[in-house]
Amino acid sequence: MNTRIVVDGDSCPVKAEIAATAAKFGVGVLMVSSYDHVIKQVSGVTIVQVDRSQQSADLYIANHIAKDDIVITQDYGLAALALAKSCRILSPRGEEYHPGNIDYLLERRHHHAKARRGGRYFKGPKPFTDDDRKKFIDALSKVLRDMQENVQF
Repeated sequence: MNTRIVVDGDSCPVKAEIAATAAKFGVGVLMVSSYDHVIKQVSGVTIVQVDRSQQSADLYIANHIAKDDIVITQDYGLAALALAKSCRILSPRGEEYHPGNIDYLLERRHHHAKARRGGRYFKGPKPFTDDDRKKFIDALSKVLRDMQENVQF
């Protein structure tokens, strides 16, 4: 299996969980973040640091992912690009982005941005919990198991 896990590491709260789960399945990890974020080196994880501009990590990831990679991101735009390259995409809360939900998520993001420009504000995301962490580990493990079971020889 040539699968690897590619992580949008700037705001990812489950970096340690990704490394531990990947090690269990023998899958490599590529962690991408800006120079503003310090990522601790861990066995099995390749770290790439990019410049500070707003989309640098996303652009690097979009240009370096391949079919069957697993992408971990909170960014719907990056998720849509990864879907177009036949990747599996998870949020750090364990939600899988797929063709059935990405259009709705992009539309909602656009609607909220438009409303904010008009002076409306929305609540931010809920605080990240241990239940979110467990849900993520379960979701990543399931995706890795599914991909290992469906390997074509």
